[in-house]
Amino acid sequence: MGEQVLKIYTDGACSGNPGKGGWACVLVYGDKRKELSGFERETTNNRMELTAVIKGLEAVKVKVKTEIYSDSSYVVDAFNKGWLKSWQKNAWKNSQKQPVKNRDLWERLAELAEKFAPTFIWVKGHASNEFNNRCDELAVAEYKSH
Repeated sequence: MGEQVLKIYTDGACSGNPGKGGWACVLVYGDKRKELSGFERETTNNRMELTAVIKGLEAVKVKVKTEIYSDSSYVVDAFNKGWLKSWQKNAWKNSQKQPVKNRDLWERLAELAEKFAPTFIWVKGHASNEFNNRCDELAVAEYKSH
């Protein structure tokens, strides 16, 4: 039997962009499952997507093989296409020489990614992925309840 993998499903949602936002993640390890979610009063969808991944990784107590599932190309591509490394190398400037948005969250996520070395996997949003759909429900519920 192969090494067990921690799967972290994440999503962020916003009512208005910027506006009220919610984030959520579902951590699945074997038959164990943990749901986390939260709210921010004035935020953007991208900040909520990043926060969901950060909160998921912050909940991990020991280093295990980890996969992050997100419907955010912004998050997944930053790792899989090397954007994050380029931003860091270029003093947090993007390819247009502009300051990278959400730098505070990217810096925190970079620390966590260094520690846990997760694999980032893009999933189609609002499709057939049970846990991605659950994250969406939780994130939307967060901003609607405030």
